[in-house]
Amino acid sequence: MPTDSTEPTGPLARVALTTAAAGLLRELTGRHGPLMFHQSGGCCDGSAPMCYQLGEFRTGASDVLLGRLRVDGVPEPVPFWIAADQYAYWSHTHLTVDVVPGRGSGFSLEAPEGVRFLIRSRLLTEEESARSPGQGTGSSTST
Repeated sequence: MPTDSTEPTGPLARVALTTAAAGLLRELTGRHGPLMFHQSGGCCDGSAPMCYQLGEFRTGASDVLLGRLRVDGVPEPVPFWIAADQYAYWSHTHLTVDVVPGRGSGFSLEAPEGVRFLIRSRLLTEEESARSPGQGTGSSTST
């Protein structure tokens, strides 16, 4: 029997992109090659997501791969890592990467563009929590 296409199936994507963030990632990928995000609760830019060239920021056992962001026009998904302690705080939320005017951290690739990446979050619904894969390995898409 076919599955009703309105019923959500499979693991929940825990991170997504706005259209503006996807556009900026296309531009940055064109200039810098494959990219990655790391979300920490550290100093520098507070808890803003930092965008790096893929592999420029070392991840390890204290990081969680929350998802791989697929962006139209970008050949490789953009991995989104989050520090394990931050994941513990945000495990009940869905994160959306957005772009806002203003100067972010000097470490993140968008800093010279006069914009910065920003996280918008919302609580997961009960249904989403049930579908959540825990420590993420999911993927997300954006246009």
